[in-house]
Amino acid sequence: MKLAFLLAALFPIAHLPEAQAANAPLDIWVKQIWNEFKDAVDCGTCQALLGGLKLAAGFGEEFLKDVLIGVCDSSRADDPDVCAGIMTNELPGVYYAIKNMHVGSHTAKTLCSALVGLCDFPNVRPYDLKFPSPKPDKRRPPPSGKAPLKVVHFTDTHVDLSYEAGSNSECTKPICCRTFEAQDAPGMTSNPCGPFGNTKCDAPEQLQASMMTAIASMNPAFSIYTGDVVAHDVWLVDKAEVLEDFNKTYGMIEAHLGLVYPAMGNHDTAPLNLVPSDKLPGRFNPQWAYDALTSSWFALTGAESVSHATKYGSYSAMHPNKYGSYSAVHPNSNLRIISYNSIFYYKYNFFSYTEPMEYDPDGQFAWLINELQSAESANQRVWLISHIPSGDIDHFRDHSHYFDQIVQRYEATIAALFYGHTHTDAFQISYSDYKNRNHNTANSIGYIAPSMTPTSGSPSFRVYEIDPETYAVMDYTQYIANITDPSFQANPVWIPYYSAKKDYGSTLAPSPPDTAELTPAFWHNITVAMENDPSVFDSYWARRTRGYKVPSCSADCQRTQICALRGADAQYSCVKRTPGLSLSKRGGVDEVRDHPLLSKRFHPECNHAGMAPLLAKIAYQAQVARANGE
Repeated sequence: MKLAFLLAALFPIAHLPEAQAANAPLDIWVKQIWNEFKDAVDCGTCQALLGGLKLAAGFGEEFLKDVLIGVCDSSRADDPDVCAGIMTNELPGVYYAIKNMHVGSHTAKTLCSALVGLCDFPNVRPYDLKFPSPKPDKRRPPPSGKAPLKVVHFTDTHVDLSYEAGSNSECTKPICCRTFEAQDAPGMTSNPCGPFGNTKCDAPEQLQASMMTAIASMNPAFSIYTGDVVAHDVWLVDKAEVLEDFNKTYGMIEAHLGLVYPAMGNHDTAPLNLVPSDKLPGRFNPQWAYDALTSSWFALTGAESVSHATKYGSYSAMHPNKYGSYSAVHPNSNLRIISYNSIFYYKYNFFSYTEPMEYDPDGQFAWLINELQSAESANQRVWLISHIPSGDIDHFRDHSHYFDQIVQRYEATIAALFYGHTHTDAFQISYSDYKNRNHNTANSIGYIAPSMTPTSGSPSFRVYEIDPETYAVMDYTQYIANITDPSFQANPVWIPYYSAKKDYGSTLAPSPPDTAELTPAFWHNITVAMENDPSVFDSYWARRTRGYKVPSCSADCQRTQICALRGADAQYSCVKRTPGLSLSKRGGVDEVRDHPLLSKRFHPECNHAGMAPLLAKIAYQAQVARANGE
């Protein structure tokens, strides 16, 4: 049904007083919007659906919430309490976006593309970034030849403080291993959760304690943590739970580890994903989350690193009060670590869907440029750490391109980039010329570490070998605690899973020497090896999930995935929209094994949690109903 017909059908409703519209006609609105979901099969009909939601939003936030809860219940996309909880929690962002959106605009098409795949990805809008000085004629410094430092990278811990050993692992909720109903309780289920975790649940505290103990035993020089403290109970989580999770996880990190540099994850606020810029009304600002993170980050990074950053002329040594970001110089070194808030550029952050969409929310790109310029002027190397990889499908393409321009300008200063979020093991390469991607144009590398929470495979952390002068990555070893090992539930043992230089480097001829850096060119050559020898790709593909339920990947899938590895600027990642769905380009386990939208339970990856994936499930269920003539 086109928008004109929708307006005609809803005309009597649209002219009722708000009090009446919010009561008597609710079932009519629910039926009409549900029908619009069924009719949404292309970009035009998706815009019509947005038009109908915009009409409902005209009667107020509570009314739109009631309509969406009714549609969710009608679709049977999730349990009623999950529908109500998610819609209630995230409605402020959805309401703001829908109410202010112009149907047919770049913003509206971006939303229809990102959430339900019914519009093509809009072309990237040009944006003129301002750099303080021209790009110098500098190259990556050669390795120093000195003994490497050991640095640990862990991410996506997602500890569930309500995890209950012995409870049901086969529930109907987004996460299990809790007693939601009597039959879920320990002793009442034939599918009990073990004390150290389950692949259908977030991590218990003692699994995190086990990992922290293993990391501490390696005595790293320092560690990085790329975010996501809070569990996937997205229909229940509130401010109190987030703050308790911060206290528990950051307290455990502080107690076990030394110096740690963290980043903010999309789950690290409530409601999840919603991080507005300062151009939005102040009531939406999650200042409490920034303040809590500030306290934890200062405790972990220490005053010394902050004072060094100030000494070297940083615009802001720590700026989480505004950004959820900071910049700090590692003590007694020439390494500057910049942790930036990628949630501003997250497609599930509904506050990002402004009219028009902001080019540089809160001026964070300008801040990054200033920090990198300061580092370049001081002859420092830089690590950029963040949660969401810039090349991932979850990252807005506009902002991925703008960010990549910054990376291109400061390529000689940036030693490496580090991310989490996907829960899988991957990497992304930046190029000076994306139309000619080869080892000569590869100029930056982003490392994407897998999660501790075991929802996509065995819990994991990574140990890098770092040149102590250039701060380049010389090698890394991935560690896992094999969750399929019968002894795991008694005492997880953290063992090496693979080495980048040994297991990837051995596929090259000649293999790189021990003294060589894992350069962007090295990683490009690995993707060439994947093209030439499918077994190299197959090994990478299995490592993504630590060998857990490895999905099949056809020849076309392999080409797309290799292109994605070469797509730090997301517009060049070869990702195709999937009509009616919003799935990860990196092909999560369940996307291939059993389509997650076909099952009542939607598996709790970071990009499969909250309002947006729930809307995608509703869209899919609507198409099933349409196909069945319902």
